[in-house]
Amino acid sequence: MPFSFDALRRRPDLEGPEQVAVDAADRLILDESAAVRDGLAPGELVVIGDAFGALTLGSADAGARGIRVHQDELLGEQALAANAADAGLGDVYRSSPLDADLVRGARVVLLRLPRSLRALADIAGLVARYAAPDVVVVAGGRVKHMSLSMNDVLRERFERVDVTHARQKSRVLLAREPHDGVDPEPESAEIDGIRIRAFGGAFAGASIDIGTRLLLARLPEPKGERAIDLACGTGVVAAALAVRHPSLRVLACDQSAIAVASARETAAANGVADRVEVVRDDMLRTRADATASFIALNPPFHEGAAVNEGLAPRMFADAARVLRPGGELWTVWNSALQYRPALERLVGPTRQVARDRKFTVTVSTKR
Repeated sequence: MPFSFDALRRRPDLEGPEQVAVDAADRLILDESAAVRDGLAPGELVVIGDAFGALTLGSADAGARGIRVHQDELLGEQALAANAADAGLGDVYRSSPLDADLVRGARVVLLRLPRSLRALADIAGLVARYAAPDVVVVAGGRVKHMSLSMNDVLRERFERVDVTHARQKSRVLLAREPHDGVDPEPESAEIDGIRIRAFGGAFAGASIDIGTRLLLARLPEPKGERAIDLACGTGVVAAALAVRHPSLRVLACDQSAIAVASARETAAANGVADRVEVVRDDMLRTRADATASFIALNPPFHEGAAVNEGLAPRMFADAARVLRPGGELWTVWNSALQYRPALERLVGPTRQVARDRKFTVTVSTKR
């Protein structure tokens, strides 16, 4: 079927009346980049941060081919693949990691601005180092999520940064004349004996958020030889478990490419990379049923800037699928979200282990 913005869907991500697959910022980026995209050779267009495929497929519909695409979230990659297949455009792009090959020789980069300034700095440095000297970066987002500091971050790597007029509460920054490009380097810290490494945009950065800190203080030695750190972020829990228990092997998983790269660096920094396997996965989709006895989880409760209470229960259900009978799910959650009934229903008997003014730690035993 022909490509249409109206046909774009978010699946396999959550869908609903208020959860759109394309927004005004996507449309503005495409409109503002139309002139510079015209006449590009195959492979000269790069798209970074495309949520569900609007930028990639909108460009393809206008004739672009050989598009290189990086999406941090695995669900975004899967949604783009499904939308491209629906439109008969599955062969016009390829997904790539955020590395030199993604942007090497690129002449136009379409970018959905990340909220993290450090993530933007990582992207800007990479583009400035490896893209073509005449590259144009067309970076846009919703005005409410943008700040003047983003202009400053881009100006550190580009001589010229122009700002478009706002349209439908969206705006675009145009960056040209790259200079002083650099490869991304993770931020580093050591807290409570654990070395943390975090690329820009990783949850909590090179720190330990208070929920994870409360969970780490209560985690027992896992039964058996293996454990799982679900939604691992920078891999702090996985690394801590491996450091505390030298015979333990840990699987750390997250759907974010930034999280996975950070967790691998964290495992290596703590000397446990041989016992911590880090994978990019949609929850635990690639894991077989009833194969785990211990899972630790600090579930996300935000989708972008909005609280979404549907995210954590999906993780509880998938953890329950992977747990053996008698296996344990150790979870820390914002007390205001009152997840205990969902844990009882989806996993099994649940007891409170710890609670402070904001967070609760529970252990649920698989029926």
